[in-house]
Amino acid sequence: MKRNKHLPLTETVYYILLSLFEPAHGYLIIQKVEDLSNGEVRMAAGTLYGAIENLLKLKFIKPVDSEDKRRKVYVITQEGKNILLLDCERMKHIVAITEENLTQEGV
Repeated sequence: MKRNKHLPLTETVYYILLSLFEPAHGYLIIQKVEDLSNGEVRMAAGTLYGAIENLLKLKFIKPVDSEDKRRKVYVITQEGKNILLLDCERMKHIVAITEENLTQEGV
């Protein structure tokens, strides 16, 4: 199987994509990422907006209409869901082989 050039996703990008299954604006994305990561990932606005710009270029997210014209709202695309699933499967494999090897070593 050919490796996807966009993998692995950074932890921050992974959580941003995960947070956009429902439309959200920047501040809400920052809050969702912090909640999803149990407070482990905290983003500054500049980090978020740089990531959003890249995710838009890759077509992993798209802007959606919002009632509040002052805020830009985004949602994950099917392509974004596909890359998220690929990275999830990659991490499951890593966890499985790690557990298998640790078990064999009696850890």
